[in-house]
Formats: sequence, structure tokens, C-alpha cells
Amino acid sequence: MTDSQIDDSARRWFITGANSGFGAAFARAALAAGDLVVAGVRRPETVAGLVGEFPGRISAVRLDVTDPEQCEQAVKDALAAFGRIDVLVNNAGFGLVGAVEETGEEELRRLMEVMFFGPLRLTRLVLPHLRAQRSGTVVQVSSMGGALSFPGVGGYSAAKGALELASEALAGEVAPLGIKVLIVEPGAFRTEFAGPALQGSTVIEDYESTVGPVRSGLSGSHGLQPGDPAKAADALLAALALPEPPLRLALGADAVAAIRGKLAAVAADLDATAELSLSTAHQD
Repeated sequence: MTDSQIDDSARRWFITGANSGFGAAFARAALAAGDLVVAGVRRPETVAGLVGEFPGRISAVRLDVTDPEQCEQAVKDALAAFGRIDVLVNNAGFGLVGAVEETGEEELRRLMEVMFFGPLRLTRLVLPHLRAQRSGTVVQVSSMGGALSFPGVGGYSAAKGALELASEALAGEVAPLGIKVLIVEPGAFRTEFAGPALQGSTVIEDYESTVGPVRSGLSGSHGLQPGDPAKAADALLAALALPEPPLRLALGADAVAAIRGKLAAVAADLDATAELSLSTAHQD
């Protein structure tokens, strides 16, 4: 497909981690909708199937989101491929199970590099172009674990939660410029998250009663999760088409229930401590 054959009304997507899981589902849904996709992946050959299925409408660029030079080059390549970026999807990530004490500093830094520093780096690189065109959307793929946490996922939730709070601030900063931010919070979906790629920290026996069930439960759920990534992609496209897209999009009944439970627990704590909270002002 030549430049003259590309529909200018088609959105240009830049999706990280587009070779599997949510990233692959988002890429396929965008392409099926007639849009164009730049797939940022560590190994471009892993998206050869999509490239062959949608010739001229998807371009693969080599991208490790923890590598600043690769991030900068990938954005340049994305702009060169299709002229602009309309939707940036920061999706690359991985899971790690371990109690806070079990999780080493290098593991924590890796989580933050992949799921906080990497997405914000790409966001900063793309924003000048979105500001220039006064349009576009930044989609941050978080997790229900970015809105709440539980034993065994403290490091993972910390990275996702940090991304969510930075993105909440970002949404207010860029709204007057015509740019939108959408934080996606999936529950358990049938991706590779709980498969062989799921990482685990060193086990301390004292945490077996709290973290052990999470560790075995996640691994045991692989391939049996209730969520369908293709339907998650359909929901994402539907949310982006709303006149006023939400800041957050929870995906899956488990995510909706868990996040509602978290909000109720926060409200209950506020109510229970209201007298103490309001007693802290200076008398004058």
C-alpha cells in the first residue's frame, strides 16, 4: 500500500507489546476497524502473521521499552511509517508474585522500568506530536491491580498504581489541548500473564499462608481465566468512540467487583476515622 492509498481518516495506533495478549488483540481489532498499526515489539518477527494478513497497514518496529534509545527511534519510525500517531497504547508488561519482603530491589526496579518508566518515556516522546495536532489518545494498560492490591502482588501493583496516578495527572494537563487519557484496568483474561512468563520471587516460608495461595492460584488459572482479550479489545474501541471517554475502563466482572470493593473499603475507613481526621486543624 502506497501513501496515496492510505485513508487519511484511519487512526494511526502505536501499540507496545503487540505480539501477544492484549497487545495482539488491540492490534487486530484496530486493523479490523480499518486503522493502521505500528507494533512495538522486542522481536519484530513475532508479528509476521499480522503483517502478512494486513499488508501495508501494520509496521513492526523493534522496541524494548526499558531502552531510551530504542524508544526514541521507535517513535521516529512510527511517524515515518504512517505520518502521525493518534493512539498510543502502553501495553508491554509482565507479572511477578512475591511478598514485599521476598521481592528484591532489582526485581522491583525491573517492574518499575517496564511498567512505569517505559510507558511514561514513550508518553513524553509522543506528546509533542499529539500537542501539535491538538488531538490523540494515550491508553495506559494498567490492571485492577493498579487500583488495589493484595498479598503477593505488591511490587506489580506498585508499578501499575504509579502509572495510574501519573496518568490521572496527565489527563488534567492535556485535556485543554484536545488530548485524552484512558487507563484500562483488566481483571483475569486469557493471556500469557499467568503462564510460563509469570515470574516469582524467592520464597520465605512465613508468607506461605498469605502469598502461597496467590502464587499457586495465578499459575493454576492459566488458560482458564474468564476474560476474552478479543472482547476486551472491542470494549476499548467502543470506549474510545464515546463522546466523552472515561478516565478509567475496568474490564471483567472480577475487576468491577474488586474495584468497587476497594472504593467501599476506602469510604468505610474515611467514615470510621472522620472525627480523628477533622480534629487536626489549628484552632485559629
